[in-house]
Amino acid sequence: MSSGAHLSDTEKTFSEADIIVSKTDLKGKITYCNEIFCEIAGYSYKELIGQPHSIIRHPDMPRCVFELLWKRIAEGHEVFAYVKNLCKGGEYYWVFAHVTPTFDNTGKIIGYHSTRRVPERKILSEAIIPFYQQLLEIEQAPKSRKDGQHNSSEFLANYLSDNRVTYDEFILTL
Repeated sequence: MSSGAHLSDTEKTFSEADIIVSKTDLKGKITYCNEIFCEIAGYSYKELIGQPHSIIRHPDMPRCVFELLWKRIAEGHEVFAYVKNLCKGGEYYWVFAHVTPTFDNTGKIIGYHSTRRVPERKILSEAIIPFYQQLLEIEQAPKSRKDGQHNSSEFLANYLSDNRVTYDEFILTL
């Protein structure tokens, strides 16, 4: 978020016909982004290229979700996730993200590619937002941020195990 900007309760939306696209290197630095990404996030192309993708990380997003996402794509798997992103001006926007590793011709991961679409509002309000709030409460309970993230990651893993679903099954069957 730009210096001096404050979090806002204002949600930005985009058309169901629009697809937000970005590519990153292995460390998560943006190497490409499309016009709709710039438009909704409120940054210019030049402001985004070379920046960590976390520049749009909203503090309402549980860290354990990103930990799981990065672990899965680093292992070569695709991931689907609901993500609340932060705009330059402090507004936010929700996306349904599909993140995949990018491979070279030898099969080595050389970066990541993400396409984001408009999420289903009912899934957000009935499932994702309450679940993410629960994960955030767990993350914020201990004095140590690291302990909080560990606790929320453990809670997420146990939730999936107790419900006998993988993360992918959980997200795709909401």
